[in-house]
Amino acid sequence: MTPHFSRRGRSGRSGTGRTGLVTLLCGALAAGGLTAAGVASLAPGTASASSHREAPLISGTPQYDNTDVYAFVSPDKPDTTTVVANWIPFEEPSGGPNFYTFADDAQYDIHVDNNGDAHDDLVFRYTFKTHTKNGNTFLYNTGVVKSLDDPNLNITQTYDIDLLRFKHDRVAYRTRLAEDVPVAPSNVGKASMPDYAKLRYQAIYKTPGGATTFAGQAADPFFADLRVFDLLYGGNLSEVGNNTLKGYNVNTIALQVPNDLIRESSKQPVVGIWSTTQRRNAQGYYTQVSRLGNPLVNEVVNPQKDKDRFNASQPAYDGQFLNNVTHPELPKLIEQIYKIKAPSEPRNDLVDVFLKGVKGLNQPPYVRPSEELRLNTSIKPSMHPKRLGVLDGDKAGFPNGRRLTDDVVDEALQVMEGALVGMKNDLGDGVDKADGTFEKSFPYVAEPNSGSHGPLAKGTTAGTDVRSQLGDALQPAGSGTSDNTVLIAASAASGAAGILLLGTAFAWWRRRVQRPY
Repeated sequence: MTPHFSRRGRSGRSGTGRTGLVTLLCGALAAGGLTAAGVASLAPGTASASSHREAPLISGTPQYDNTDVYAFVSPDKPDTTTVVANWIPFEEPSGGPNFYTFADDAQYDIHVDNNGDAHDDLVFRYTFKTHTKNGNTFLYNTGVVKSLDDPNLNITQTYDIDLLRFKHDRVAYRTRLAEDVPVAPSNVGKASMPDYAKLRYQAIYKTPGGATTFAGQAADPFFADLRVFDLLYGGNLSEVGNNTLKGYNVNTIALQVPNDLIRESSKQPVVGIWSTTQRRNAQGYYTQVSRLGNPLVNEVVNPQKDKDRFNASQPAYDGQFLNNVTHPELPKLIEQIYKIKAPSEPRNDLVDVFLKGVKGLNQPPYVRPSEELRLNTSIKPSMHPKRLGVLDGDKAGFPNGRRLTDDVVDEALQVMEGALVGMKNDLGDGVDKADGTFEKSFPYVAEPNSGSHGPLAKGTTAGTDVRSQLGDALQPAGSGTSDNTVLIAASAASGAAGILLLGTAFAWWRRRVQRPY
């Protein structure tokens, strides 16, 4: 990521020096390393951002790739905590006909450590099952979808939730919290799902134990400028401040639980939270393939040799990665490129913030350093949240948990550059908020994007009926026609294919007639 200076200037760098620094930066990036402990921004589709495609193995299996974890005291229900975990990075809204589903052969886990010993105390396990109504069509939906049980919704998913209670690293109790809960579908578009908000609402489920759950698609809440891999923003530093995640979706699991269920006690209210994905192998055993707590750690703190190993590891064994935190690569790169002096090592301030929690705020007693997102459940939500969280005096924000609006890129970058050891700075990527509007109640995430990123068809304007030489076969939702007269795109496509085949056959027949033999 290119640091953005709101008060510092960018002058003073010669063309020759700048070229050498760009080359140096690109070489470092290719080796696997710009950014640390919540700072990186990597290019979509080929690199990573937050924990989007953060390690070699998981980048090839997006259904199992956990992109972000958020944990915060619920603003409208402060006696509860909400955890939001996202999977499948860079979902194109128009990514049909096979839209985005959770994997049937995976366990999606939300972990809770409520005493700071880096071991599981609770695990909320989500497992999914895919259902197909009609296998003789390629369509995700065969008509307008008005509800989650609509016969036109051809591909659906349901899930179960199990609560696992651990003692000495073994499951002591297992409780089924929910069963066959429907998943909100991918947002195909306005013609297919004219009232997507209704579908989302139907996917919110309250469990008998006082928890609330949601699984489905959402707009990606992470925000950052990710163009850094194009030779430092294409060699043009004026092209910064663009939210590259704008328009993309993710698959979301959101869980709201009573604070008393997850914390050790009212006197010890700090919990550590992270998520993992386990994938079933050919022998039927589950292997952990993805792990995420604090944002941006694995893809930018850990070097290439450690990334896959980190994804398969547990917080209790994070001592093996300690050197990556105490001697981070990012400050050295920034010193070489931007001439900002790197803080002295070892970086014990980073250990305190990212591996232990801030003392007096979200650090549990007798804490064992480990990579977890730590939240003090006794801190009330802020009436007016500040995007820089604790750095700006807002104790309800990152790194005390993580809210959807927290600017973790700017916060972590400033901390990496010594904000907690007397080296105040105002570094950032120029992107201060997410695209879209977050909800004021559970599940809080914004509705998923739909449609295409491209321009309108030639000769059309927004809101116009879609017409073609096939007549009125294609019409947008709300055009005033009854459901019975609105044909799905497949019908039109079939008609067009039929006409094409007839035309081809006629042309072939004419050639046969005209041949002399």
